Amino acid sequence: MLDAVTPRSVPLRPAVADLPAYVPGARASVGAAAWKLSSNENPYPPLPGVVSAIADAAADANRYPDMYATELTAALADALGVRPESVVTGCGSVAVLGHVLAAVCGAGDEVVIPWRSFEAYPIAVAVAGATAVPVPLTDDARLDLVAMAAAVTDRTRVVVVCTPNNPTGPAVRTAELETLLASVPSDVLVVLDEAYVEFVRDPDAPDGLDVLAAHRNVVLLRTFSKAYGLAGLRVGYAVARRRIAAGIRATSTPFGVSHVAQRAAVVSLGAAGQLLDRVEAIVAERTRIVDRLRTQGWSVPDSQANFVWLGLGDRSGAFAAEAAAAGVLVRPFAGDGVRVSVGEPEATDLLLDVTAEWSAPRSA
Repeated sequence: MLDAVTPRSVPLRPAVADLPAYVPGARASVGAAAWKLSSNENPYPPLPGVVSAIADAAADANRYPDMYATELTAALADALGVRPESVVTGCGSVAVLGHVLAAVCGAGDEVVIPWRSFEAYPIAVAVAGATAVPVPLTDDARLDLVAMAAAVTDRTRVVVVCTPNNPTGPAVRTAELETLLASVPSDVLVVLDEAYVEFVRDPDAPDGLDVLAAHRNVVLLRTFSKAYGLAGLRVGYAVARRRIAAGIRATSTPFGVSHVAQRAAVVSLGAAGQLLDRVEAIVAERTRIVDRLRTQGWSVPDSQANFVWLGLGDRSGAFAAEAAAAGVLVRPFAGDGVRVSVGEPEATDLLLDVTAEWSAPRSA
């Protein structure tokens, strides 16, 4: 008989045990009616042809998908004007970011990130075994690329540039990005997270593909979740020089993009014209929201994404609760502000009724 021993718990890595929980956008309770403006989703459903492709692909759910998403990768390469070897797909751009970090980071390495920015960044960095170095935004809710460049040390392996920035909205400008790239050592990877690139209308914003062509240490992250309306199927991708792309591919989860998702993405890419017409409608609704908010007395950053930012600070939770009571779900970030996705015009009208009650002098 084995000697009795005191049971011990299996230890978790300290970095994992201390991870903050990712907080998803609020969902309406079962049976409740509310407009969901909390998750930056596209308010339009997939096109009928995409729905048909999803249904057809579901018949093959007993088979593994094409591990390298060959057809989708080729279609993306053709659309972007790059070689297929430069494209790596994954289960949403956040998963692809995790693969990027796994390819280049190790214990003791640092990753410079803007903050506040995408909530998953510090989580992904910690999971990769590296240390996040957050750099505060400017007072007008923009990335401070000068400060981010100054935060680079001998331990830095990656600098993440979220453009447009989630959750505040502004995109970086070409000149400031080029200054950052000139300052960062060539062996430090600069990740341009362009999840919302299709919504950008700022003429001074950089063309990510041009930046990639000019700099060997740049990786682009993009997604089908936002402009293409496939958030529920999780399809993202990286575009990089072939050697870096090979490293990202090597760390990727095998069969990470389902057959259903691949087919939906291929058909959506083929219908890009129709889908980008929807993007134009979302941009127009974004303009309406920003204009009305400013008329009400709000100070709103120049959003280039499919959401707007209300810098409410400590009043963020109270505003979100009041909006939910009015039938609009928004995304509060405690102590900082509230992100409101651009949705249906009816949702906009309800939101603006709430913000009218919070206008100057209580506004951001």
